[in-house]
Amino acid sequence: MSWIREVTCQVRQWQTARARWRADMERFKAEQRAARESGGKMPENPGPPPTGFALLPWLLMGMGAFSNLLQGETPNPWIGGLGLLTFNSLYIYVTFRAFVKVTREARSTRVALVLMGLVTCGLAVGYGGSWLYFFPLLGLATGAVLRGPRLGQIGLGVTALAAVVSFYRAGWDAVNVAYGTFLSTMVTAAILSLSEAVRELRAAREELARRAVEKERLRFSRDLHDLLGHTLSVIVVKSEAARRLAHRDLDAALVQVTDIESVGRQALTEIREAVTGYREGSLATELDGARSALSAVGVEPVVRQSGPPLVPQTEALLGWVVREAVTNVVRHSGATRCEITLDGTPDRVRLTIADDGAGNGDGDRDGNGGGDGAPSASFASSALGIGGTGLKGLTERLTAAGGSLRAGPSPRGGFTVTAELPVEGQLPTEPAELSVS
Repeated sequence: MSWIREVTCQVRQWQTARARWRADMERFKAEQRAARESGGKMPENPGPPPTGFALLPWLLMGMGAFSNLLQGETPNPWIGGLGLLTFNSLYIYVTFRAFVKVTREARSTRVALVLMGLVTCGLAVGYGGSWLYFFPLLGLATGAVLRGPRLGQIGLGVTALAAVVSFYRAGWDAVNVAYGTFLSTMVTAAILSLSEAVRELRAAREELARRAVEKERLRFSRDLHDLLGHTLSVIVVKSEAARRLAHRDLDAALVQVTDIESVGRQALTEIREAVTGYREGSLATELDGARSALSAVGVEPVVRQSGPPLVPQTEALLGWVVREAVTNVVRHSGATRCEITLDGTPDRVRLTIADDGAGNGDGDRDGNGGGDGAPSASFASSALGIGGTGLKGLTERLTAAGGSLRAGPSPRGGFTVTAELPVEGQLPTEPAELSVS
């Protein structure tokens, strides 16, 4: 009963493929109408699903043998009829399994192909004449199943077998049979291989397009997180400062309000640039913003710079590090002093941001706005990965550019973020995948 289950399963696969093809055709027609109305590029026709039905019409080559059976021109007609039924059954079985790689390479398919060859030889030797045209059908089934590097050798072997048997039964007419066998083997293999390659290329193109959309979404969400996290933190801090100063020093409060307006306008510009993907941060601008934000919350900023000038790509990456680390200091550290040190050599540049705050990785220094409970031990090195959205995104950016990022409690107290990059580091062309919360 196993063969009944296999036939039932095959029928269900055909029905599923047919339904999928109908859905593809409906979508193709809709896209075609839309393209015709808008004057855009016409979509590709998905075409019918590749199945063994495409190879069934070639069984008409056996009509001559079937006619001989009906007209009583075949000796031992019961044997001939049984042989014809067996050959057709094996041909259908083999060709329908040839369109799925797993079943095509299965041992049962290869065994059925060998049995088909034996039946073909037996019928050709026993009857000759029209029965010799089963050899081209055998070649067609062979080409459909065997598309690998050994196809040439096996195709020549099947052709030689057809030539020998046909010469034994029909003399020099064997040339036509041998030529038809070789041609059907090679042409079938070439067409089916090309068709399969086209389908795989189309699927690969669709997958690449899908991944490109996902990566662009990740790039935008990551940039938006970094931009808004820093900007909103600065706005909140300066608003609190303005509220505290309003009763005592109105002019100082107005300075804070002016800074809030400036930060908001700058944030709008940066968000527009992030949307278009053209934003390149300036390290000098980020350092100035860091001084302003730290001073507003009563944290003494200390900035030290040394080394040769940096290329814009390296500056952009380090600017992101300054933005994220200073945001964490402003929001979570409770520090009174923050040191930002930039040391450069001809080969590498190191950026260190250290504070003396009490926050030491208890879930509020993970770079995502706090509260996910990521222990500071997870920040030990870029090899172990840095928890949280902000610092995790920075780790992936720096790693893609050949650098590294370390974040964690300092032995002398406080929290330290250290970023290293090659001087000629490049911004990653494809954003690393991360989960944005």
